[in-house]
Amino acid sequence: MSEGIEKNLRSDHGEFNEKGLTQEEVDLHNNRDAKIKNPLAGIPHDILMRQVEDFARDRDLSDMTDLLKRGALVAQNPAEFDTIPGITEPEREALAAEITHKWRQPRSMYFTVILCSIGAAVQGWDQTGSNGANLSFPVEFGIPDSQYLDAAETIPNPNYEHNLWLVGLINGAPYLASAFLGCWMSDPLNNYLGRRGTIFFSAVFCLLPVIGSACAQNWYELFITRILLGIGMGCKASTVPIYAAENVPAVIRGGLVMCWQLWTAFGILLGFSANLAVRDTGAIAWRLQLGSAFIPAVPLLIGVFFCPESPRWYMKKGKYTKAYRSLLRLRNTPIQAARDLYLVHAQLIEEAHIIGQSSYVGRFIELFTIPRVRRATLASFTVMIAQQMCGINIIAFYSSTVFVQAGATPQNALLASWGFGFVNFVFAFPAVWTIDTFGRRALLLFTFPQMAWTLLACGLCFLIPESSRAHLGLIALFVFLFAAFYSPGEGPVPFTYSAEAFPLSHREVGMSWAVATCLFWAFVLSLTWPRMVAAMTPTGAFCFYAGLNLTAFVMIFFWVPETKQRTLEELDYVFAVPTGKHMRYQAGKALPYFIQKYVLRRKGATLEPLYQMDKHTQVEGATRAASVVQATQARRKSSAR
Repeated sequence: MSEGIEKNLRSDHGEFNEKGLTQEEVDLHNNRDAKIKNPLAGIPHDILMRQVEDFARDRDLSDMTDLLKRGALVAQNPAEFDTIPGITEPEREALAAEITHKWRQPRSMYFTVILCSIGAAVQGWDQTGSNGANLSFPVEFGIPDSQYLDAAETIPNPNYEHNLWLVGLINGAPYLASAFLGCWMSDPLNNYLGRRGTIFFSAVFCLLPVIGSACAQNWYELFITRILLGIGMGCKASTVPIYAAENVPAVIRGGLVMCWQLWTAFGILLGFSANLAVRDTGAIAWRLQLGSAFIPAVPLLIGVFFCPESPRWYMKKGKYTKAYRSLLRLRNTPIQAARDLYLVHAQLIEEAHIIGQSSYVGRFIELFTIPRVRRATLASFTVMIAQQMCGINIIAFYSSTVFVQAGATPQNALLASWGFGFVNFVFAFPAVWTIDTFGRRALLLFTFPQMAWTLLACGLCFLIPESSRAHLGLIALFVFLFAAFYSPGEGPVPFTYSAEAFPLSHREVGMSWAVATCLFWAFVLSLTWPRMVAAMTPTGAFCFYAGLNLTAFVMIFFWVPETKQRTLEELDYVFAVPTGKHMRYQAGKALPYFIQKYVLRRKGATLEPLYQMDKHTQVEGATRAASVVQATQARRKSSAR
């Protein structure tokens, strides 16, 4: 980082102290005024141009100094890009189209998203292979989980409880390995190999172990292969959402990053389809159900070589020329690439003032000691643990067993599980549009109460006599309704949210923390569910998770700020707002407003916004400027007629 740039850090008034900042600069440790600022706003024109010249010289980009200057001016004041000298008409149209035609993006960007989607499909398929295999592999290895050893139910099984724990351990092995190995390996792997290299590494571990699991000759070998699979799953889940979040524009980041959940749901559906397709293959059915997950891992392994590396990762490594080349592939025009390059650079400087550089262990400790990072850690922990508290993986891991316990035949249980996978996939589609309009937080707060009552109803339906035709039908209905509410809410938000919440300096280790949280509790759920059902009955177990949904709702209400349509750099200001201020706002203003408007139906109810948006922030500024450009174009067309 050049000394000239560091000295020329600015304030909105252009007055500088010895650190390049004024007393009025937003404190990224303690943003009590909840201001969201543009790091370039307010810099005098001559100082900004000098900073850009220093930047271009220091980063071997001197041949594009003029382009970088125009890009910096656009980044500084996106609301007035239409008036910036030197901006061509095609550039104006491209900048306006970011808002008016936000899904018009380059092929390389969409190819990157497709690759990330394949990675998610691998994750989903890996989860559901064991679902169908649960009906047969325990018997194959002599660990039946029945209370009795004979069909007449007269000879007790002395290893009954031991077998329940063992089946849970084998099912949960990938999540155990992910939580304690795979997730934490992603930080050093990303450091040395980059995003693409880490995805390739994870793809290898998602390909070979599933083939090995299909060839296992005893439960020890099956357990080991699933441990190895967990290494790949953890690395992939910690890296792919970051890779997507860093490559896509802010206005559609949620809609594209949430493809992780959409295609995880698709992978779950494919896994259930594979379970059905091989159900009649006899003794090898469970082997085919586990081994079929290698199919999507192959295109992931190959396709990653054709994607651009993350520009932000290149910038973190000081490789700005390569970062610009990646941005050229990920943006429609050079002016957009130059703007994003310099804007990210400016925010990285501000992050460096409060965070600095540290070792891997140091970065992990700083997840809990640096206020801005600690708030992201708390929020990501909340959304990730809530994904397990909601109970979705009861169904994803054990739906076949649940439906058999409800009185279904093994074949009908697989069919009902396929129905769950289909609903989970179809209802994930609305989130592509709603996650960037309604927002991450709003989707969570809407869907958690719905998941609570559907699980409660599902559990109570187990009390209906099995002889009644309504017994199995209502259980399946409420399982499907639960999936329909989960898929557009808690399904896509956690991985999207965690990938964007942390600053670049802590993004890998922060995502490792978040995913390890999620997958560790997935392991706990997988391990404990067979024993929980035996001890509490299905009714008690489902009601328990219904209560956890309400607990998660309260946690999200107080601890999870909104992140929609903010650039990754602007989120530094969101997470600089003290947790106490956020909680007081939600309890003292947001909750009373909701009661006044939606319960008491008072039309005059108003809500004071928490965040004070700088007019120069990218999305707000670009939206205003785009409307001006549209109006100008409309007048030209009208006069031409």
